Amino acid sequence: MRKLTYYIACSIDGFIGDPDGDASSMFAFSTGTYMEFMVGEYPETIPVQGRGPLGVDADNKRFDTVIQGLNSYQLALDIGVTSPYAHLREIVATRSLTESPDPNVELIADDLVGRVRALKAEDSPLGIWLCGGSQVAGALVEEIDELVIKTYPQVYGSGMPMFGADFAPRDFELGEVRTFDNGVLVRTYTRKR
Repeated sequence: MRKLTYYIACSIDGFIGDPDGDASSMFAFSTGTYMEFMVGEYPETIPVQGRGPLGVDADNKRFDTVIQGLNSYQLALDIGVTSPYAHLREIVATRSLTESPDPNVELIADDLVGRVRALKAEDSPLGIWLCGGSQVAGALVEEIDELVIKTYPQVYGSGMPMFGADFAPRDFELGEVRTFDNGVLVRTYTRKR
């Protein structure tokens, strides 16, 4: 069975964006050996508008599908990009957008959990990337098999949490921990089932 990986950037205090979801302050840390790590280990997570400038032409290494909420997807739409991850199968969880602006983008309004379970049951050596946001992660928290948390050396104080879910402890086992000279910390956790 394929796994669902929540690969997400957050502040030290666990926020993935400001109260409106803006995380642009974190972009300043996408440099040096950390950027080399992202391009080398997670090339498919670089959106199409950044692939050319970064020289990313690698095949998908870990994922063949991306799931995100409308707020995350809207960032691309706002700059005229209708398929920000054209090298992946794109799924956007939304109830307000009723017609996809791109043939590569599948919209899903209902039964997101059922759709993810069907994706996980597919035969593929690559996994599924949960890109964000908070509400989608909260809806899929029981389906998440792995967390890859990129912690940036910033404190937000308040904002959008990693999970928009009700309180319920869920256990994960710490795996790899990587540190970078710009203060970024990348931790990988596996779900204890």
